[in-house]
Amino acid sequence: MHWVVFDYGEVIVQRTTALPDLANRLGVPLGGFEQAYWAHRDDYDRGTTDLEYWQAVGDQLGVAVDARFAEELAEIDVEGWGRTDPAVIELLEALDEAGAALALLSNASSSFGRWVEKQPWTRHFRHLLFSGDLGMAKPDRQIFELLVERLGAEPGDCLFFDDRQSNVDGARVAGLRAHRWLGVATAHEVLD
Repeated sequence: MHWVVFDYGEVIVQRTTALPDLANRLGVPLGGFEQAYWAHRDDYDRGTTDLEYWQAVGDQLGVAVDARFAEELAEIDVEGWGRTDPAVIELLEALDEAGAALALLSNASSSFGRWVEKQPWTRHFRHLLFSGDLGMAKPDRQIFELLVERLGAEPGDCLFFDDRQSNVDGARVAGLRAHRWLGVATAHEVLD
């Protein structure tokens, strides 16, 4: 069986709109917030909890973050990453209707994964894998090896789309056919 595997952020959904709101909620300038937000993201994507992540961000910014505040920040963050691209949803529907086997592989926290699983468009996917649940993240070779194992596939049977070249390169090292996501039109060219 051949699989089409999609990344989530900046592929199925557009870039987050929540960063200004999060910075405002923390009472810090946007530039400093963005630096802290991304500085700790890899650990978050590899399985640290919402509380651990937001406390690390808060510590870098000199802002105390307790469990309730971390939960509030996580909710704002998740919603910011929730704006789907209608053209991508149409592509997923068309692939599903054509009988394509679809999977999702996202660098995302476990709590974010639980939110994504509830979205109506996920019905098009046979497998949803989130790095926070797996304790590893793209572009590590191990996550791609785990992906193909879960799919019961050979690496060469998987076509992978991701917006980050480093993740595409990691997938290729693991033997997947991988392409950088440049939009639906480019995906159609690759899929055809």
